[in-house]
Amino acid sequence: QVRERLKQQVAEMKEKFPGFRPGLAILQVGNRDDSNLYINMKLKAAAEIGISANHIKLPNTATEAEVLKCIASLNGDPAVHGFIVQLPLDSDKPINTEKITNAVAPEKDVDGLSSINAGKLSRGDLGDCFIPCTPKGCMELIRQTGIQVAGKRAVVVGRSKIVGAPMHDLLLWNHATVTTCHSKTSTLAEEVAKADILVVAAGKAEMVKGEWIKPGAVVIDCGINHVPDSTKASGKRVVGDVAYSTAKEKASYITPVPGGVGPMTVAMLMQSTVESAQRFLEKFQPGKWNVQYNQLTLKMPVPSDIEISRSCIPKPIDQVAKEVGLLPDEVELYGQTKAKVQLSALRRLQDQPDGKYVVVTGVTPTPLGEGKSTTTIGLVQALGAHLHQNVFACVRQPSQGPTFGIKGGAAGGGYSQVIPMEEFNLHLTGDIHAITAANNLVAAAVDARIFHELTQTDQALYNRLVPSVSGVRKFSDIQIRRLQKLGIHKTDPEALTKEEINVFVRLDIDPATITWQRVLDTNDRFLRRITIGQSPTEKGFSRTAQFDITVASEIMAVLALADGLDDMRTRLGRMVVASSKRGEPITADDLGVTGALAVLMKDAVKPNLMQTLEGTPVFVHAGPFANIAHGNSSVLADKIALKLVGKDGFVVTEAGFGADIGMEKFFNIKCRYSGLRPHVVVLVATVRALKMHGGGPAVNAGVPLPKEYMEENLQLLAKGCSNLNKQIQNAQMFGVPVVVAVNAFKTDTKAELALVVQLAKEAGAFDAVECTHWAEGGKGAVALAQAVQRASQAPSNFRFLYNVELPVTDKIRLIAQQIYGASDIELLPEAQEKVTLYTKQGFGNLPVCMAKTHLSLSHDPEQKGAPTGFILPVRDIRASVGAGFLYPLVGTMSTMPGLPTRPCFFDIDLDPVSGEVNGLF
Repeated sequence: QVRERLKQQVAEMKEKFPGFRPGLAILQVGNRDDSNLYINMKLKAAAEIGISANHIKLPNTATEAEVLKCIASLNGDPAVHGFIVQLPLDSDKPINTEKITNAVAPEKDVDGLSSINAGKLSRGDLGDCFIPCTPKGCMELIRQTGIQVAGKRAVVVGRSKIVGAPMHDLLLWNHATVTTCHSKTSTLAEEVAKADILVVAAGKAEMVKGEWIKPGAVVIDCGINHVPDSTKASGKRVVGDVAYSTAKEKASYITPVPGGVGPMTVAMLMQSTVESAQRFLEKFQPGKWNVQYNQLTLKMPVPSDIEISRSCIPKPIDQVAKEVGLLPDEVELYGQTKAKVQLSALRRLQDQPDGKYVVVTGVTPTPLGEGKSTTTIGLVQALGAHLHQNVFACVRQPSQGPTFGIKGGAAGGGYSQVIPMEEFNLHLTGDIHAITAANNLVAAAVDARIFHELTQTDQALYNRLVPSVSGVRKFSDIQIRRLQKLGIHKTDPEALTKEEINVFVRLDIDPATITWQRVLDTNDRFLRRITIGQSPTEKGFSRTAQFDITVASEIMAVLALADGLDDMRTRLGRMVVASSKRGEPITADDLGVTGALAVLMKDAVKPNLMQTLEGTPVFVHAGPFANIAHGNSSVLADKIALKLVGKDGFVVTEAGFGADIGMEKFFNIKCRYSGLRPHVVVLVATVRALKMHGGGPAVNAGVPLPKEYMEENLQLLAKGCSNLNKQIQNAQMFGVPVVVAVNAFKTDTKAELALVVQLAKEAGAFDAVECTHWAEGGKGAVALAQAVQRASQAPSNFRFLYNVELPVTDKIRLIAQQIYGASDIELLPEAQEKVTLYTKQGFGNLPVCMAKTHLSLSHDPEQKGAPTGFILPVRDIRASVGAGFLYPLVGTMSTMPGLPTRPCFFDIDLDPVSGEVNGLF
């Protein structure tokens, strides 16, 4: 009856919440035969009822710490509603059983063995605890007799924590008068004779005699004992604690052994699991997070970003992780406010449907920026804290160079920020430092290899590359790969000919073709061109080189586009650092450095978890340049976030610079490699930027805005909306609905904001909305969030702009004409040579990542609005083969910024007492 009832309840849950199933976990240590038998009974019952049961088996060598770690993982798994530890623990190591049972989360302790559940039962809190399954089953059997428990005299023989003691409490709180007896009770027969209800759990074969029993008593026998029986094949039979044959003559009801209490114990375990699942559903909707949002206290005028950040106390980051459905063993804490997320989370969630994918981009910006990051954070705060949707922001990690240089931080601003902002803007978890180390290891390997090849014979090189250890030479795995690349299919180092040794040991790098530079995460203009190798120990080998800023490293782009450790390792290995004198590409794998790079990057590949001011989750991961690279946060962060939010949730990510650069690369490069398909484009526009595009005076950082930007000028604004129109068209070219977010500044008038909204809709935007999230947080972006929700339901016929199989020149031309508005392109001689070279080397089918100014749709930063009819000059083309794209260079740009006259670090200091970072970011 119990099983049929539970089966019906589970079916109703599944119907009401599709995809939901009560989950039971059974943790076993060792391999006892009796435990295996009991577990199989439980698994069979769970399958019959429709419960998802998981049997976790640890070896008998498991330590207490290993068992506790497993318990912690199961405690944190939202798919597990009931959880038992099969006793006894069969381990060779000393394990405290009490400590183990108390480690099980009380809300999942369906065996009712934890001290918390036992304490609640003893206090009579029956509705707020789990009762051990055997006493619970006994009570159900007593109820089935139809007798009234209240007022009856009950005797419990046995005082174990599993049966006797909880049975006493259960009968007591059902208003029976209860006596507990045990092996030391001197008047046991007399006490048993008084019982209207007798429960025996003493563990002694037929200890209670039939003649002791009161006529008409209800007898529950919990004992399982083996006694000799020569008539049985096994030589023994199972009996209870009560002499059944004589007791049944006096009792009104009696449970047989076997077949009485045992099956009810299993049934009660199933019932407790279903009850736990029902409690879970009452508290949490499947797929719906239970997030504690922070309430903002808005001030006017709006304080500084650092003051706002400090005014909000972040939630412990492990709480944020739990709220979004991450398990404890999937989270590596870096203090209280940031954590790394293990890639195992993605594997665990691989069968879950993805949420809605939203990319935030913008019109062609002024040098001051138009608030894409702020809009991204404001939008997720609105979707989460105000509309109660599952939502994740995925943003890039900022470089320390601009943080201490001219830009300051990149955590958003005002009341739409990632916090703590100083953690966000500084070292975070060290990813950029890992990239610096990995990049410079490659650079060192390049120059060291050239040096050694110049100064050693083939045999000397071979002896050092494949040394004899204890008289035995052996190729490493990476050397085997190089041999195979060379067409040498030998694994015995002694078998190579002189000619084979020559091609194996000599990369023959042409120094003039080296494209790999050293990097540093600091703005330092004097490292833009340097001479290396001037020490006498380098024997005259010197060359001109340079430093780039770390985020310009190809390794950063690799990190952002990799979809796992193996993929990252493969991409790192195929990075091209130079060409040989024969014109063949030299890769990191050829240098033998791939494995070392993967080791340096093994932690950096894990996304970083933080939170917004209003308590919504944020992944901060990767920060590639948006000109020579694709300018988007990591594929891995997006993929994990899309699984965590569920099919009705939202993931909002930001693409660097304007839509012509960051958005185009997001679609054509990031989405092409990730396989993800976006649902909505949010295009950020400001009155300031559009006035500039209408012919307004130049806007520069560090100087006051000209009066044209401080006063209403609808004519100038309307003219500048040509840029907005073009960027809307650019987004629509990819088949994705566009919502325009008009980021309002205090100098904007109502008429100006209304005009931008009107013209955006006339240009074909799905919707256009005024936003005040900088001053009001999520509240100021609710209308935007609602528009995004509606747009996400609209048809999205996503498509790429070009087929990668097209010739390189055709791909460049398509982007120039369709996205920028050019009439044609002009490849300068160096660029034409690279087209020929990369096509010959087999890289012609890579996507194209245009490196041009972000201050104009054209190559000329002075051309504002939506220029047309221009010829786009391409002066050079370079390859990021590991990342997976070619990047044509349009115009001139530096990959190592310099410091201004008054850098941001003038305003940054440390409080020597509190240790807090002071100053403006």
